[in-house]
Amino acid sequence: MKKWSETYRAYKDQENSSSGSGEAAASRGFSLPLSPSLDDNLAKIEQAIGVNGDLSVRNFLIANRFKAALVFLSSMTDQNGIRENVLKPLMQWQEPEIKDEEPLREHLLDRLWNETIYISDGQKCSEISRVFDLVSSGFVVLLLDQCEQSMAFAMRQIEKRGIEQPQTEQVIRGAREGFIELLDTNLSLIRYRLQTPDLKIETGPVGQRTQSRVAVCYIQGITDPELVAEVMLRISKINFDGIIDAGYIEQFIEDQPISPFPQIQNTERPDKTVAALLEGRVVIMVDGSSFALIIPALLDQFFQTIDDYSERFIIGSLVRFIRLIALLFSLFFPSLYVSVISYNPELLPTDFAVAISGGRAGVPFPAVLEVFIMEVSMEILREATIRLPQMIGGALSIVGVLVIGQAAVSAGLASPITVVIVALTTIGSFATPAYNVAIALRMLRFPLIFLAGLFGLYGVMIGTVLIINHLLYLESFGKPYLFTLLTGMRERLTDTLFRAPLWWMNRRPSHLHPVDATRSPYGETQSYIDGIFQSKENSNEQEAENLNDPNRDRRR
Repeated sequence: MKKWSETYRAYKDQENSSSGSGEAAASRGFSLPLSPSLDDNLAKIEQAIGVNGDLSVRNFLIANRFKAALVFLSSMTDQNGIRENVLKPLMQWQEPEIKDEEPLREHLLDRLWNETIYISDGQKCSEISRVFDLVSSGFVVLLLDQCEQSMAFAMRQIEKRGIEQPQTEQVIRGAREGFIELLDTNLSLIRYRLQTPDLKIETGPVGQRTQSRVAVCYIQGITDPELVAEVMLRISKINFDGIIDAGYIEQFIEDQPISPFPQIQNTERPDKTVAALLEGRVVIMVDGSSFALIIPALLDQFFQTIDDYSERFIIGSLVRFIRLIALLFSLFFPSLYVSVISYNPELLPTDFAVAISGGRAGVPFPAVLEVFIMEVSMEILREATIRLPQMIGGALSIVGVLVIGQAAVSAGLASPITVVIVALTTIGSFATPAYNVAIALRMLRFPLIFLAGLFGLYGVMIGTVLIINHLLYLESFGKPYLFTLLTGMRERLTDTLFRAPLWWMNRRPSHLHPVDATRSPYGETQSYIDGIFQSKENSNEQEAENLNDPNRDRRR
């Protein structure tokens, strides 16, 4: 299988050769090889990069004989490292005892790299355009006079924030660290948990102007090679000027962009990312983004958290079941309320129906408009809470709900039961672990409310059928969106609606077509289970022998 970086390079070379921008670049000389003249190369670099306060060019002599220059961006490089590991060794280098200058100049760059430079990561480049890319990426480029090649050193240094627990994925029992914006740090967090040579990381630039570094991670020997090839192919076809966040990548490579449901999962947690890799999924990470994209993603994944697996399976299954109930609350509760109140009040107990009608006696709006006004008010309040500073937003979310709800009831704009329904709906949406799925359910809630107001329970059924048909139509990288919910009794019981014991989950998800489908062989798993029961039986037999022992009281 061809590597993604090679695929991307071939694709970009083909695009540049046929596009007007490539011709313009060639006319300016950016795609030409380096000139033997150091002054000409520096002039082209300064012309291309233009006026930049952080562009540094350090001219110096090597062995008091060879003219050289270091070109770098001071805002992206380690200044102390440049002085100690590059500039100082080069200026202190002693001229070899060779009288012929021409052979020395041919191999001078190799000798400096092998004998003098204290940097572990370096690469040669012989084109002006490549020098531009390396300097913009934080490399230090060494140019020599009378030499048509240059050497670039990895001296990038970017200020970064500390590793903290993700605010969007809080856990009770689990790791307290999350990804940050620096790609190398994020990859180290994955390597720390997955210390195997089978972990493969393919990196390459995406974005015509930003040249953002993108990493594709997978485990060789587990992940389906066709899935890896499909991911790399879709990334290689991205033709956009700037990739700022991982969300940009997601929008370009997903199967159905107009669907409200996400087909790619995002996470800030390294442990969740490693768990996805061990299942046979592919992970995409972007330099400058603290989110990792997990591919493929089916519907059931968005309602699972790391707590489900850190806790004992009984507790994990119960919490997951409560989470599914909250999902139903957040999607169907307002529409069911509108349909029953407007069309089928006979379905309610008599006392309860009388209480509801009494509470709605002074409300001038029909039930559908009343619920719609309250839901829109709640969405506005939720959005305002997110955008405000954290100290103010927490107070506004509590005080705002109490004040607005009580004021609406007192003014006769809403009934108490409507406020309760909207509150339960909002709480149910907060219980959904994935924020993008919670937004999708919030969007679908409004069409269901209108259908319930027009047709009653029939409208709710029509809306539900349409949603299910849409979910059946969706795919994530060729995998049906509802695969685990509608196929395979074993998969449904082990890790979908419920969370089975870990020793039962000895096979990876079948829809991923993993190369190695077993987490542990069935025989070993069965031996482990048999060992548990055998240990229990031996303990019971020993206890029975102790009870029948006539010398038991004497030993005590």
